[in-house]
Amino acid sequence: MIVPGTFRAAVEAMDLDAVTRALDPAIEFHSPVMVRPYRGRDSVTTLLHVLMETFEGFHYTHDLAGTAPGGAPAQALLFSAHVMGKSVQGLDLLTFNGDGLVADLTVMVRPLPAAMTLARAVGRRMEELAASA
Repeated sequence: MIVPGTFRAAVEAMDLDAVTRALDPAIEFHSPVMVRPYRGRDSVTTLLHVLMETFEGFHYTHDLAGTAPGGAPAQALLFSAHVMGKSVQGLDLLTFNGDGLVADLTVMVRPLPAAMTLARAVGRRMEELAASA
């Protein structure tokens, strides 16, 4: 079982291997700019790697615990960062499975200009990775 707080600690340490271990193999990642979720640990790990490269000065500012519909444990992590010089605020909404792994991750970001800058930067990097694969 994963200890609560493991995902946050791994992200704050910029430890992609530890982040990956905290993810359910069938995780769904809901992006603020994509209609369809990213599915599966490998796909989500790639995206999280790109996000770690893209965000500057990323840090969590709030940590709220609760329960998702159906009773699953949930956590809301509010964050602050910069993307290409623009300030961004966001929220990582995590839902955990019975083993304590992150089964669902929804990300929201604001303000819109920063969200669009983030979308462009991440989109370019994801295309580069796909082309080199």
